Amino acid sequence: MYDEVTIGVRLRALRRWRGMSLRTLADLADLSQGFLSKVENGKQPLDRRSHIAAVAQALQVSETDLMGGPHLTRDPVQSEPHRTIPAVRTALMTNTFTAPATDRARPLAELVAEMVRIGRSEYGHDEVAVKLPPIIDELHVHVCAPADEAAHRLALRTLIEAFQSATFLSKDLGYTDLAAVAAMRAHDSARILDDPVSVGKAATLRIHTLPTGARDLRLTAAESAAEAMEPHVRDDLDVQVLGMITLVASLIATLSYRYDRAEHWLAQAGDLATRTADDPGANWGAFSATNVGVWRVALATERGATGRPLLDLAAGVDEAKLRPRRGRHATFLADVGRGLAREPRTHREAVRWLRRAESTAPHKIRNSTAVRETVGVMLQQAREAAVGRELRGMAARMGVPH
Repeated sequence: MYDEVTIGVRLRALRRWRGMSLRTLADLADLSQGFLSKVENGKQPLDRRSHIAAVAQALQVSETDLMGGPHLTRDPVQSEPHRTIPAVRTALMTNTFTAPATDRARPLAELVAEMVRIGRSEYGHDEVAVKLPPIIDELHVHVCAPADEAAHRLALRTLIEAFQSATFLSKDLGYTDLAAVAAMRAHDSARILDDPVSVGKAATLRIHTLPTGARDLRLTAAESAAEAMEPHVRDDLDVQVLGMITLVASLIATLSYRYDRAEHWLAQAGDLATRTADDPGANWGAFSATNVGVWRVALATERGATGRPLLDLAAGVDEAKLRPRRGRHATFLADVGRGLAREPRTHREAVRWLRRAESTAPHKIRNSTAVRETVGVMLQQAREAAVGRELRGMAARMGVPH
């Protein structure tokens, strides 16, 4: 049953399709043959993005081919968000800066206020998904026929925020190509505005959605964006945008195994965080000292951390400050759980962290390929009834045969 859904099974099928031995794949991906054997046999998860990118590149397939596309179950919490994707896709693909998809729009100030509420996570995930397509449509009306130059620029700046929401909505649900389209639309908006903050915001989205295999391109883009933004930092928003660029740069450096560069940019982010309020709920991109701590955990998990070192990092995060950002909070909890799941002795604790993540943002966690892979592998390994019951519950909600 488990073999039907694991990345390991897809890995074995793709490797055999390429006529490649496990040793050859291991050499090409610069990973150990023993590790890949455990992945293929469901004994170890393939959940580090750098490993996924390396294996996909070695096999000459997309990461979606390896990981699987959006996974739908009968669980409405998991599957319902996918119903909103066609409307988001239509809004992204049918509007242009010279021809909006609709001819009517609410006042610009009302649309701006809606995007502020979305940016601060005042709406639930389902509400955002429903509100976003018409906002994108109507903002294009204001871009095409603005009241004046100030209104034109405000509409474009607000569109960047809308495209950011569309990017991460699509990415969270597994529609990576659509996320890239939204990021490129933000990039197009920023090019017209040609101001450092807009360009910096759009750069973070573009870097997030570039193919993981393009490691050198992504790292160059991230570091160039940070260096371009740095001379223009004047106020809180500037600090927050630059801060998010430095965090993205630290992530890309980590995925590229450039741990020295990753630590450099993470330290830069820490310094910038002292220059703005520690308020993830209000700050752009949630940039704050608390969010830097969250990224430290995420990057440590990506590098293979587990056990006490990971828990010590997690203990430094003030979860109370994360609560307004439920998706960010859930990702933090899941990162800790995934790290702890790598060692059998911390499986029970891993399940507790993963269950907390699921309770915090069910739609996000039940649609997470990385969490699904971790739950599947842990379920394969589970021997004690208490652990098995918890995992079987999560497995049922995530569509993992159990």
